[in-house]
Amino acid sequence: MDLARARIYKPAKTAMQSGRAKTKKWVLEFEPGSARHVEPLMGWTSSRDTNAQVLLRFDSKEEAVAYADKHGIEYQIFEPKGRRRTIKSYADNFKFGRQGLWTH
Repeated sequence: MDLARARIYKPAKTAMQSGRAKTKKWVLEFEPGSARHVEPLMGWTSSRDTNAQVLLRFDSKEEAVAYADKHGIEYQIFEPKGRRRTIKSYADNFKFGRQGLWTH
């Protein structure tokens, strides 16, 4: 039996949402164990790797690491990147010497 490999990370906010709803928990996701192939009759993409369907969520990174260690799962941790915020005021849109072009 070969060892399963997994990634432990905190998911980023998608571009299609404004909130940060599903970004608080840590995720343990297995790496693909085999290549995907196209099923000839219907054209669906499939895989024989059942671990590709498993996605585990944990409240903390330590819980995810403890689970991986307990079950003998080889893992790699990806730390989240910090958010960069550019704080602007509404008055900056109308100031003299503004860099951007007016669109109206």
